[in-house]
Amino acid sequence: MTRVLTAIDFLEAAAPATVPAVCVAFGDEPFFRRLVIARLQELVLGGDEFARSVLDADAEPRDVFDELSTGSLFGGGPRLVIVEDADDFVSKHRTALEDYLRRPKHHGVLVLDVRSWPSNTKLYKAVAADGLATDCSAPQQAALTKWLVGRARAAHGAKLERPAAETLVDIVGPEVGLLDQELAKLAAMAGPQAPITAESVQRHVGSWRTQTTWEMLDAALAGDAATALAQLDRLLLSGEEPIALLGQIGSTLRRFAAAARMIEQAEADRRRPNLRAALEAAGFKPFIVAKAEGQLKQLGRQRAGRLYRWLLEADLALKGHSSQRWRARVELERLVARLSKAGDPRRHVDAPVPSP
Repeated sequence: MTRVLTAIDFLEAAAPATVPAVCVAFGDEPFFRRLVIARLQELVLGGDEFARSVLDADAEPRDVFDELSTGSLFGGGPRLVIVEDADDFVSKHRTALEDYLRRPKHHGVLVLDVRSWPSNTKLYKAVAADGLATDCSAPQQAALTKWLVGRARAAHGAKLERPAAETLVDIVGPEVGLLDQELAKLAAMAGPQAPITAESVQRHVGSWRTQTTWEMLDAALAGDAATALAQLDRLLLSGEEPIALLGQIGSTLRRFAAAARMIEQAEADRRRPNLRAALEAAGFKPFIVAKAEGQLKQLGRQRAGRLYRWLLEADLALKGHSSQRWRARVELERLVARLSKAGDPRRHVDAPVPSP
């Protein structure tokens, strides 16, 4: 068995014949780390909760090794010792762990729960060779979407359609714990028979702020600057961070920009451009392509071709000279104006942000 796996590969793999003496769950996604550790416990202990010990980063190696050598209260099976939030423990006791990996002295399994696991260390290479390391970083969207479909079936007894999984990731983002919470709610509402559709995800997932963000973008792309600016004002007054708003709408605008470039490339190659195909290739879901077609037409060729530059300018401004909240507001208002009919290039929307 490969000794360095992604969390998804480990969770979906068949049970190994044996579990190595040292296992590491690492990465920035705590929900995946918990799932990996739970599966390791099941593989090592079955239902014997009394053969598990949980220590924190202040533990000394002798404490860990004593626990590994202690027999179970009920039976002679192996022990499972988990060191939680073990980054500091690993940093302080790297040499002792390397020595232990060379000659495990106990009939037990040590699990290290860490965020950081640098691949250029001796310990990383030793675990890769003789232990098991599981990368619990947030996966790419395609892998995460596929995992959600399986997770819905296995953990919640629900059928999650692929477009619904993609929509769920679009709305919530790659936060696996939050995705699973939303999935549990959707499964409870749908029941065991009805599938979870993209429409039901859009209807039930996300706060009013998320909904208002999409309403703001839809209004701007429909050419209604007044409504879009009013929604932007509501979001900012509620405490929404400007940089977070830009991130939410930027993903959609980049898809429009990509579709515009595909159309331009088709024309340059003397091929007849297909607007719908370009939008789908850029990542728009089939059930919203019709709306996206009208929005891209409203933007027009000239402004769609400027989207990448506008987004870059806004991003640099919000992280630099316009990081103050009032200046960030003006930058977002400028972007909204550019997207709407008020953003026609003949209008004066490129003026610099004034000083207070």
